[in-house]
Amino acid sequence: MKKVLIIEDDSFLQGLEANKLENVGYSIITASTGEEAMEKINEPKIDLILLDLILPNFDGFEVLKKIRETEATKNVPVIVFSNLSEEKDQDKAKKMGASDFMVKSNFTLDELVERIKKVLKK
Repeated sequence: MKKVLIIEDDSFLQGLEANKLENVGYSIITASTGEEAMEKINEPKIDLILLDLILPNFDGFEVLKKIRETEATKNVPVIVFSNLSEEKDQDKAKKMGASDFMVKSNFTLDELVERIKKVLKK
């Protein structure tokens, strides 16, 4: 079973994402703050990280930087799922190593699942 780390500070949305992904067969770990995310990225065998950019403690860009600097996660695909929709934010995330960037308001949870499957080639 593929393991997905969801880093999202909106507990309602985090719950929706987790339920949707669990229902299609993924194992889920969650983090609600940048600080919690920094701890969770060290968990073994994470297959994909779903990352919000607006987080308490550290923003998602700092978390993404840490993910790419950490040996265990440097090659783990990261899909940024954020309300930041400006091109400069998308470009910055991709330059920092994000595999994909999705603006929350433009996608349904079904589309998110399809994108995750595509990235994981499941």
